[in-house]
Amino acid sequence: MTLAEKLEQAITGRPNSYVPAHTLEALLGLPHRPDEERLGMNWAMHWGQGIALGAVRALMAQHGLRGPAASFLFLNLRLLNDQTLENATGVGAPPWTWPVDEQVVDILHKAVYAYATGAAADRLVEAPPGPEPVKGGHYYGREVRRAGP
Repeated sequence: MTLAEKLEQAITGRPNSYVPAHTLEALLGLPHRPDEERLGMNWAMHWGQGIALGAVRALMAQHGLRGPAASFLFLNLRLLNDQTLENATGVGAPPWTWPVDEQVVDILHKAVYAYATGAAADRLVEAPPGPEPVKGGHYYGREVRRAGP
């Protein structure tokens, strides 16, 4: 996600966002400081959320929620987490009040994170025992039916 963000910023000229730092500041009850003094806080919140939620995606994979559909569900969890923390602390604004281009950028960056994390979790975490999926990912009980003779 960070690589995609930096690439997008190089193309669009969009500055860094310090909303994660200010959210963490508010959660910890720290005094507000200028953005230039909050790079470490920004990284701590940005990476900390990614790591904590990555563990949730690993649990999803471990319990059989895998593949692109699971990553789509996880994308929504990631967005919900950000918006809940940012709005509960008074740092953020509801996304429907944002300009559309900012909404698109935020969703695209979170989608990169969600699908990359999902791909890693699905590859690294052992699937639960049970019926094997057939092409298309559908399960048919204990016996897997396959097309053909």
